[in-house]
Amino acid sequence: MQVERSIAAAPPLVVARGLGKSYGGQRVVDGVDLMVHEGECFGLLGPNGAGKTTTLRMLLGLTPPDAGELRVLGEPIPARARRAREQIGVVPQFDSLDPDFTVRENLVTYASYFGLRGPGLAPRIAELLAFANLEGREDTAIAALSGGMKRRLTLARALINRPRLVVLDEPTTGLDPQARHYIWQRLRELRDGGTTLILTTHYMEEAERLCDRLVILDAGHILACDTPRALINAHIEPHVVELIGTTGGDAPPPELSALPGVRLHRAGDLVLLYTAAPRLLLERLDAAGQRYLHRPANLEDVFLKLTGHELRD
Repeated sequence: MQVERSIAAAPPLVVARGLGKSYGGQRVVDGVDLMVHEGECFGLLGPNGAGKTTTLRMLLGLTPPDAGELRVLGEPIPARARRAREQIGVVPQFDSLDPDFTVRENLVTYASYFGLRGPGLAPRIAELLAFANLEGREDTAIAALSGGMKRRLTLARALINRPRLVVLDEPTTGLDPQARHYIWQRLRELRDGGTTLILTTHYMEEAERLCDRLVILDAGHILACDTPRALINAHIEPHVVELIGTTGGDAPPPELSALPGVRLHRAGDLVLLYTAAPRLLLERLDAAGQRYLHRPANLEDVFLKLTGHELRD
């Protein structure tokens, strides 16, 4: 997992106070306060319908807020959203590459939206193709690219204007592990080079590896905001034991519930035991012949504790 960095001294690029948005009388974002510092990777986590996408759209000036104050890159949003977007790159949840264009033509066309053209553009495109590991694919049709190549090209396209802020909506969804790790590597390079990142993801490992800080949203409210490690330390005991071969309706092995410092939780077909001192618990499980998985607490444990285990559609 990443080593957490000190970013508190960096000036904020995004400041939101009391941000709110309603649709059809339903409050989908309700009193959200955010501060994203320059040079950090900031995560927005939450189940489906938590308000993540609406929050991102308000940050980009695509959806006007109903309440609150919002400034991005020093510009008031939505009043000067167009000016702010000149310094923002966007990686949407679904690739929006033009299928009628080649790799190079997609980059050239997107660059034109920022007024970028002329002799200085070719070196920038070559730089981005190298960044995305797409050298030699300049004249390839989009339909001939793999899913991972399309995702890397979408990231490269978002960087054409050398943005100070890059917004990524689920940047690695649907990618295989190799492609996902490559995207992670490139995002860390961008962050370490001073580019500010805001991302949404359903992969808790991704958030834990990349994010300096993150918020967990649910029903339009922020439930928690801190570094991944601080959230884990604050909300979950350090050791987690998952019982194998039991279901949520099964009774746990005898006397487990009575062990001091052990918290038992049933989640669907899982029986989870949380503790700060696992030795006695593991001894009891071994003596009972109970199969189990012993692991450190992680961000997914925090997410499920705060937002619940029920399925969201």
